[in-house]
Amino acid sequence: MNKKIGIIAGSLRKESFSKKIAAEVVNMAPAGFDFEIISIADLPLYNQDFDDEGNVPQAYTVFRDKMATIEGVIFITPEYNRSVPGVLKNAIDVGSRPYGKSIWSRKPAAIFSNSPSNLSAFGANHHLRQSLVFLDMPIMQQPEVYIAKVSDCFDENGNLSESKTRDFLQVAVIAYLELFTKVIGK
Repeated sequence: MNKKIGIIAGSLRKESFSKKIAAEVVNMAPAGFDFEIISIADLPLYNQDFDDEGNVPQAYTVFRDKMATIEGVIFITPEYNRSVPGVLKNAIDVGSRPYGKSIWSRKPAAIFSNSPSNLSAFGANHHLRQSLVFLDMPIMQQPEVYIAKVSDCFDENGNLSESKTRDFLQVAVIAYLELFTKVIGK
């Protein structure tokens, strides 16, 4: 049976570079792995009252159930105000609750950040890393994936046209799967 890796893009924008990168990464799944993009678009803002009062939104249940079938996660995120987008932080919060039932624990993770600027979302990458450490997710350390000037990497049809970026993403995916295999086993 193939190992299931979830790809979560931390942006809702229709023409999001994170979504475009996610689509490229999905196509890099080697034999033995299924990569699947997991949408976070429909998750209401996390409110603990939903869990405490047994009134959990259906979107939470769908997301939590889906993530329970996923064995590892690649997060692909832009940077908003030197941190992760609120929608991505919300998904992390939804998945980490109710307390003691986190869907994140022990799932190997990688963070691929991107930005149209030169800083390549360094702040978002490291803020996300802090949350994942707390959630007990082993995180790929090398290579660090920061994609600067991401808007220059895609053609007018939204296809990744920059071969150096594609090659680097492939190297990062392979490194992530090596971590995954060490943590999860064959």
